[in-house]
Amino acid sequence: MSYHNPQTPPRKSATFDDHTLAEIRRAAATGIYDIRGGGTKRKVPHFDDLLFLGASISRYPLEGYREKCETSVVLGTRFAKKPIELKIPITIAGMSFGALSGNAKEALGRGATLAGTSTTTGDGGMTDEERGHSEKLVYQYLPSRYGMNPKDLCRADAIEIVVGQGAKPGGGGMLLGQKISDRVAEMRTLPKGIDQRSACRHPDWTGPDDLEIKILELREITDWEKPIYVKVGGARPYYDTALAVKAGADVVVLDGMQGGTAATQDVFIEHVGMPTLACIRPAVQALQDLGLHRKVQLVISGGIRSGADVAKALALGADAVSIGTAALVAIGDNDPKWEEEYRQLGTTAGAYDDWHEGKDPAGITTQDPELAARLDPVLAGRRLANYLKVMTLEAQTIARACGKNRLHNLEPEDLCALTMEAAAMAQVPLAGTSWYPGKGGF
Repeated sequence: MSYHNPQTPPRKSATFDDHTLAEIRRAAATGIYDIRGGGTKRKVPHFDDLLFLGASISRYPLEGYREKCETSVVLGTRFAKKPIELKIPITIAGMSFGALSGNAKEALGRGATLAGTSTTTGDGGMTDEERGHSEKLVYQYLPSRYGMNPKDLCRADAIEIVVGQGAKPGGGGMLLGQKISDRVAEMRTLPKGIDQRSACRHPDWTGPDDLEIKILELREITDWEKPIYVKVGGARPYYDTALAVKAGADVVVLDGMQGGTAATQDVFIEHVGMPTLACIRPAVQALQDLGLHRKVQLVISGGIRSGADVAKALALGADAVSIGTAALVAIGDNDPKWEEEYRQLGTTAGAYDDWHEGKDPAGITTQDPELAARLDPVLAGRRLANYLKVMTLEAQTIARACGKNRLHNLEPEDLCALTMEAAAMAQVPLAGTSWYPGKGGF
């Protein structure tokens, strides 16, 4: 006979927690897997698990108000006749017109231009508004080929071949019918109001040899002017980076599992891919082994939120970073001022990820004209530019504290790790030691 003390609260299972139980019940009731947007919600090792070692006696800091700290970067220097010159090493990731409203895409272009950086089209093609308000625009070339045409390839400043995405490496995207308006349908050559699922792989290649042929084809179309990026999801970063480089890429974009998506299966977002922190060093190693580190640029994305994240990514060997979710928050997504309407949708500000439903009160992840009109693209663009400015200033502050007059002079030696996992992934010493897992010896 067992005895339970009534003063002791019942203990719930760590394996079958409330969320897991609710998901089992939902699946049993509907027979449909859960679809959502955003990135992973589980806690994984990230940039917060790293700290910078500022200068003291053994290092000489720079005076913030007297000594410059350079932030510019050039992407596409390997083969392109016209590489992209950016004032800051923070770019805006690809988010499609379709997933986002026209006003949101315009705001991203305006903000990026004010900050002196680039934005990216995403799936579904290029709009005239986006091109008109983006001084530097990267054109994504995806497996779906939605909206793709040679005219827009030539109008772009760079082309990004998307092989994979961090939230769903190996999987295609989704755009439900309620977001396929007349204009979206026309751009993508799709029927209005019908659910669309993008392909998970390009239709005209089966491996890296075919990727090389495709890159050459795009170079011929654009007269070798435009840098060619290759974007991969964080899964096998060493080999994917090496193969992209051997296929002729000017830039490799590497997206970790904290990267968001407009819509895919929740099981994909939470259980496929690797943390961004785990992706950087293998990719850098691949570039170093090929003798092309800093010659082929590496752009890191997936969960970048602050200037500290930017500085840490660059210290680990990246040339630039790309932001998506953070940019949407900056222009007004998940704003608490819409809390009442978020609650009516069964969620709350800061947790809203049902972007595929097209009911975003902030007017960002929607094609509803009335909702989209809530977003002022001019004001939202200024907000994004302010956010990018703050991120840049934060990164400069850290670099100066480490004695560096250029963000790209930051290096792994400037970092230590707070956890064994972060030390192993970033290959920087565990705080208080000169060792990280795999190095051997203390």
